[in-house]
Amino acid sequence: MVWEADGIKKSKSRAKWLLAIMGMFCVLLFFRMFYLQVIEGEKYRTLADKNRISLQLLSAPRGFIYDRNGVPLAKNRKTFRSVIVPEDTGSDFEGILSLFEQLVPLREDEIKRILKEKAIKKAFMSVRLKDDLDWDQVAAVELNIPVLSGVSIEESLMRVYPEKQTSAHVVGYVSFLTDADKKASKNPLILMPDDRIGRTGIEQYFNTDLTGQVGTQKIEVNSVGRQVRELEKQDPTQGDDIYLSIDSRFQKIGYDAMQNESGSAILMDVHTGEILMMTSTPSFDPNVFNYPIPTAVWNVLNDGEKRPLINKAISEHYSPGSTFKIVVALAGLEAGVIQPDTMIDCQGKLYVGEHPFHCWKKTGHGPLNLKQALQHSCDVYFYEVARRVGADKIIDVAERLGFGTLSGVELKGEETGLLPTPIWKKSKYNDAWRLGDTMNLGIGQGYLLTTPLQMVQMMARVANGKKKVKPTLLKAGQGSVEEQEDLDINPRYIEAVKSGLNDVVNKRGGTAYNARFDVDGASMAGKTASTQIRHISLAEREEGIKQQHELAWKDRDHAFFVAYAPVDKPRYALVVAVEHGGGGGSVAAPIASSIMRQVLELEKEDEEAKTLETQKIMSSIVPKSKPVS
Repeated sequence: MVWEADGIKKSKSRAKWLLAIMGMFCVLLFFRMFYLQVIEGEKYRTLADKNRISLQLLSAPRGFIYDRNGVPLAKNRKTFRSVIVPEDTGSDFEGILSLFEQLVPLREDEIKRILKEKAIKKAFMSVRLKDDLDWDQVAAVELNIPVLSGVSIEESLMRVYPEKQTSAHVVGYVSFLTDADKKASKNPLILMPDDRIGRTGIEQYFNTDLTGQVGTQKIEVNSVGRQVRELEKQDPTQGDDIYLSIDSRFQKIGYDAMQNESGSAILMDVHTGEILMMTSTPSFDPNVFNYPIPTAVWNVLNDGEKRPLINKAISEHYSPGSTFKIVVALAGLEAGVIQPDTMIDCQGKLYVGEHPFHCWKKTGHGPLNLKQALQHSCDVYFYEVARRVGADKIIDVAERLGFGTLSGVELKGEETGLLPTPIWKKSKYNDAWRLGDTMNLGIGQGYLLTTPLQMVQMMARVANGKKKVKPTLLKAGQGSVEEQEDLDINPRYIEAVKSGLNDVVNKRGGTAYNARFDVDGASMAGKTASTQIRHISLAEREEGIKQQHELAWKDRDHAFFVAYAPVDKPRYALVVAVEHGGGGGSVAAPIASSIMRQVLELEKEDEEAKTLETQKIMSSIVPKSKPVS
């Protein structure tokens, strides 16, 4: 039948199309299988073989820290570390760890740290086993890699501080991340085995700048974990280098001068604000933080009395004592309550009502003008000036000289100190400001607290006489340049005070006369201070106050000296603060003298070397005259 023939034809046609489509799929499947098994076969065989491809994160080298002359203060040293990937150990992590310990000894605290890291990390992430392996340890581990599943040796970088104790508080140090660091960070790469973070100093303040960008490395390993070849690599980017304003030679001078004391010393350029030296003692070797610190060492670093880890230049505050008389003198001159030749008679004490305010010299100094009062550091003179001028004016001048506020230096942990005001006292103690508070302010005592950095900032502003120079730890050209505000104090008043400061050091009878020096005509001016830390009773005064050396160390006065040099053309401001040192003139001033003298001598040597180098260059480029024929 016709309809049957047509149906058969249609069915055959459909079958042919179906066969054709199936044939096309078979051809495509064949070529796909050929592509996967032959052309891409090596790639997929590698991927199919478990753990054949290892992706590693490459730590970025931390940027270097240099002094102003290019001397490295913090750099990196290549080293080897061992790591383990828990996922690659199967179910025998503890067994592999035990085998490793037979080759490379681990302390109990290290084992606890390894197990803790394993617990908080993903199974595919590396766990640090041991840092800074020596060659014998590296060889032993590499030889036993076939039985140390998941263990590998990696190149690493260790932070090194060549100057050790001399620059420790400025440069700071890095250490491994704590649990708190890891919780606080949103960066997944922070769990790398050798991640370290800046803890103090420049390392902490510029941690982001110093930390570079991590790299990646894709490597092929064989069945026993040995590296076969590198498949792909993206190099890490090193962090930024930082050039500091400090001079490592000055740092050594300051450290050597201060190392037997508990205190600090700061040298500052009076025009740029660059800090050329900042030392705090006792100090510490920042390299110790590359390793777990033994308990005995940690106890020494946390010494309760002398606190080696604290940067006393910025994080300790004290009553400034007689160094604050510079502020009171300028306030009195500016207010017009005294002139440079105003005479005030010191009889050893001054009464406010029935309460006596004593001068340090029990018999008194007799009649003195401003210059003489600074030279001899007469307390009665400045009690009287403070009484005449009032607290508000003193506070105003103190603020212009940098007291009571953060300096903005590139370090964390700076204290503001305390510049007390009537409003502050009312808020703090619910008590009115009294005349006695003003009198105490007159000699830098009472509630007033300052840091050594604020003291040297004051001295720098007085020495340049024009600008509110601010301290910085960055070499000129490294940081943002701020316009310096005018000091807005009459130059005549500045010169009157500076004349008295010159006599403190360079005129017989001055409280720092024993600290004088002469380096090719360059001398130093300054102001001494000794601040009481204990109350002296009336009975003690009548019986005779004990000498400082008769007291326990913790009961002795703090000793200070602020200075600038050279006197005729100031370039450097300096503060020396000695905790429980006793006398500013007998202890702090001689230390300052030694530091400043050596700095000026080094400056002279540098100038002579530059002159000689210039002469050599000129002689090499200027043609010699030919003899006339």
